[in-house]
Formats: sequence, C-alpha cells, structure tokens
Amino acid sequence: MKKLILYSFILFSFAIFAQEKDFHLPKANDEFADKKYADAEAEYRISLSNNPKKSISAYNLGNAIYKQNNNTEALFSYENAIKNSTVRPEKHKAFHNSGNVYMKEKNYSAAVEAYKNALRNNPNDEETRYNFALAKKMLKNNPPKKDDKKDKKDKKKDDKKKDDKKDKKDEKKDDKKKDDKKDGDQKNKNDQKNNPDGQPKPKPGGIQKERVQNLLDAVNNEEKKIQDKVNAKKVKGKPIQTEKDW
Repeated sequence: MKKLILYSFILFSFAIFAQEKDFHLPKANDEFADKKYADAEAEYRISLSNNPKKSISAYNLGNAIYKQNNNTEALFSYENAIKNSTVRPEKHKAFHNSGNVYMKEKNYSAAVEAYKNALRNNPNDEETRYNFALAKKMLKNNPPKKDDKKDKKDKKKDDKKKDDKKDKKDEKKDDKKKDDKKDGDQKNKNDQKNNPDGQPKPKPGGIQKERVQNLLDAVNNEEKKIQDKVNAKKVKGKPIQTEKDW
C-alpha cells in the first residue's frame, strides 16, 4: 500500500514538472502583451510542438497570427484549438474568434455559424450575441453570390446545346431541300423523257382548256353539218305544189 501511494505521488510530481517545463507559453504571452506578435507566434509554435494537443497554445497561436493579418492560418489554429479543447469556455473563445476572422473576410454565412457555435458554448456572452446579430444583418444585406465561373460554365453548356439543336435543325432543312431538289430533278427528267418536245403536259386526268374548246367547236360543227343534211332531205322529199286549174 505504501509503495502504491509512493508511485502515485511520483507520477503526480512528474505531471506537475512536465507542465512547468513549458516556459515557452508564458514567454509567448509576454511577447503578445508587448505586441511583438511574430515573436509570440514563434514561442507559441514551440509550445505547441512540445504538446500538439494543448488547446490553449493553439488558441493563442491563432490570436498571434490573426494580429499579423494571416486569416487562413489563424482559422487553422482556432480549428485545432476547438478540436483539442475539452471545456466549453475554450471552445467558446475559439469559435468567437473564428467568427471575427470570417467577418473580416466578409464571409457572413460562415461567421453566423461560428458565432452560433460560440453561443452554444456560452449563451451569456453579450459580445458574441452582438456579433451574431451583426453577422446575420450583414448576411441579409449581402446574400452570397453564385459562383461566376460555374455560371459561365453552365451558360457555355446551354449555348452549346442550343447551337447543337440549331445545327441539327439546319441539317434537317438542308436535307429536306436536297430531297425536294432531287425529286424535282427526277420529275423534270421524267417529263423530258415523256415529252421530248418540251411542250407543257396536261394534268393527269384533265384536259387543257384550249383543247376542250377545240373539241366543243368540232362537235358544234359536226352537229351543224348533220342538221344541214336533215334539212336538205326534208326539202327534197316535200311535194311541189303547182297551181291547177279545175
């Protein structure tokens, strides 16, 4: 039992010693307070390299980088702090500062989500609540724009489809014209074959107007001749009356 207690004490002592050994973190905090952000960043990175899951080092590193206007790396450090943090206050601060970065980049939709997550971890923080309301207002007044590249790409696709359809229609029209011309040429060939003199032909089943008139005239002349013959026979067979004295 005494050995167990002794071992526990020794292990606890080593844990304290390990924590106290990280003198880079307090030094970095001093540099940050003096606004020596680059020096503070270097010390925070050393502290974090010694203990990669130390959320406070990641969070403070993000602050030092943010002060140097490097938003992308600052966000990465805040995300690292959120991932490794096990207490709500640390998560709240990391989400809050992530929202600040998004606001600076005018990414209002991402800022709204970041502040919302910060409030979930600390609903009583008035500054976060104010920033959350401001982010929502900015998002409403500045809705996210569509991706211009995507729109242009879609437009090109639509234009190509329209051009393809138009080309197909034109091809059909050209094919129809070719077929009509082919039929017309064949018809002309047949007409020339059947009518070598090149004279116009009557429509199938019909007679030309001029020919009809000629036939009518011929019929009328024939009827007249017949009528003249009949009249002549009547005159020839009629008895001649003479005056007769009784």
